[in-house]
Amino acid sequence: MMKRTLLAVVTAVAFGGLAGCVAPVAGTGKLYQVVGVETDDMLKLRAGPGTDTRVVAGLPNGTILRVHSCEQTGATRWCKASMRGASGLSGYVSWAYLRDI
Repeated sequence: MMKRTLLAVVTAVAFGGLAGCVAPVAGTGKLYQVVGVETDDMLKLRAGPGTDTRVVAGLPNGTILRVHSCEQTGATRWCKASMRGASGLSGYVSWAYLRDI
């Protein structure tokens, strides 16, 4: 798990740091696992709900996220989420790649 968290943080730094991330609500939200991402790709954790927002980090399959809320933007349901074990790393992900755990 530490290896995945470190990978996410390194990816975040490579994409311009953590400025502009959404602050999570402490102690709230249900846990979900990232699933369904192609083997050579990562789920993009974004600064806002939409593909036109800055990528904060890349998340591989198996990453555990705490989801705080979700909203519909166009045809996609976007969820405000934070990394379990690294709550300062947060943003939005597509609901389509999350599985309830």
